[in-house]
Amino acid sequence: MLKKKIEKAFNEHLNKELFSSYLYLSMAAHLDANGYEGMAAWMRIQSQEEYDHGMKFFDFINERGSRVTLGAIEAPKKEWKSPLEIFEEAYKHECYISKEIHKLMDMAIAEKDYPSISFLNFFVDEQVEEENTAIKIVDNLKMVGDRGVSLYMLDRNLGKRGAAAK
Repeated sequence: MLKKKIEKAFNEHLNKELFSSYLYLSMAAHLDANGYEGMAAWMRIQSQEEYDHGMKFFDFINERGSRVTLGAIEAPKKEWKSPLEIFEEAYKHECYISKEIHKLMDMAIAEKDYPSISFLNFFVDEQVEEENTAIKIVDNLKMVGDRGVSLYMLDRNLGKRGAAAK
């Protein structure tokens, strides 16, 4: 069974992962409404991935004989100025989630909760990938600018992620 302190922190993080899913779904809706179908598809896949991360916490809490308690998910932002602003926000959000995972790891280490440490190692590694992917897209968007064929091609390229998952 998880110690109450860790159970509470894992439940709070479960909520953060579900909010991440909701945020990326809102980004997908905005991108789709503005004609960026490829980027929207990419964000929908990202939303599903974040939901899956939340479910990993859900399952782990249960497997450890503790209680999942779900909190309210706040409404995400709905409007952005550009695809660049969206992906910059996604990058910042991933950095925030990384810090939150590191706090959980620090807590698990302090409590000598070895199963939680093992579980969290996946997320430590995953966040390196998440941040790297997001910043590369930000860099690409900065390189291609706001309009034109390059932005169109980047949109199509990012849409391949969604096509591959269908």
